[in-house]
Amino acid sequence: MKSIKIGIIGCGNISSIYMENCKKLDHLELVACADLDLQRAASQAEKFNIPNAYSVDELLQDPDIDLVINLTIPQAHAEVCIKALEAGKHVYTEKPLAVTREDGQKILETAKKHNKLVGSAPDTFLGAGIQTAIKLIEQGEIGEVVGASAFMICRGHEHWHPDPGFYYKTGGGPMFDMGPYYLTALVALLGPIRRVSGSTRISYPERVVTSQPKAGEKIEVETATHIAGTIDFHSGAIGTITTSFDAFGYSSLPPIEIYGSEGTLLVPDPNTFGGPVKIRKRDEQDFVEVPLSYGFSQNSRGLGVADMAKAIIEETQHRANGELAYHVLEAMHGFHDSSDNGTHYVMASSCERPESL
Repeated sequence: MKSIKIGIIGCGNISSIYMENCKKLDHLELVACADLDLQRAASQAEKFNIPNAYSVDELLQDPDIDLVINLTIPQAHAEVCIKALEAGKHVYTEKPLAVTREDGQKILETAKKHNKLVGSAPDTFLGAGIQTAIKLIEQGEIGEVVGASAFMICRGHEHWHPDPGFYYKTGGGPMFDMGPYYLTALVALLGPIRRVSGSTRISYPERVVTSQPKAGEKIEVETATHIAGTIDFHSGAIGTITTSFDAFGYSSLPPIEIYGSEGTLLVPDPNTFGGPVKIRKRDEQDFVEVPLSYGFSQNSRGLGVADMAKAIIEETQHRANGELAYHVLEAMHGFHDSSDNGTHYVMASSCERPESL
């Protein structure tokens, strides 16, 4: 079976699950990793039996590497992606595609110029949970979809993350941190977005870190931490989304609900690959759990890379693609622009709803 040689740039916490899964997924051969901290790269290479631990430049110059997985911080996504594309590599990046729309466009333009593919997390919508929900919608189990709601509500990352400061800087906040999971899932379920509107606020201009090792440090908040938005889909469905770092108790709200003419569908947490998926038909009293119809219900980060590698080999389209990621990036900015300007934000981009598995 043909494989695509992979190099990973960025050897932080999230790299471990990618490295583990690259050993299991079809079409992937992990041959190198790199980090600004060479010792960290060497440590991960030893732990996961990766042949080469490189500097970033060394990895980009290796002619054997076909595809780069970019696991750097969001502020570095565009620079690393563009360098990888210019070095003749396909590139798959962690979410979001970029911090700004302009950088996102540059990535797509560079890929087109060099005839390379761009992929982006999240790929959780390829997991068993959301794919089962997509199948139910496609089969007409809830009839015509009229609406949706999504909620990501928590108390903020300064309570658990070892270095939470960047979550409150430009490019952070709950929408840019967690919004990609929810919006990507909604587009996979309902198709592309026509326009959005939003209201945003910074509820607490200063946050105090309570997690170690930076407990007691203060964070000056630069980005909205509570965002409420409305989404008009091209299909005609209307959705709402709330993302917040400002609720100091666990929310009882469902991650995603889809409302149809014949029933309501409960979609699992889009930050996971599994279930449960539940449906309540028009005249039924209770929700019923639906067995998952697909594999990959565990943490399968890298599944989008495997799908992309298959697309490279077969010269087809991959699902977690750059156009989808850019569409989500634009929508996230659109909520903030709408709030700032007091108007709807009409989307300039569109994308294909990813083909179901």
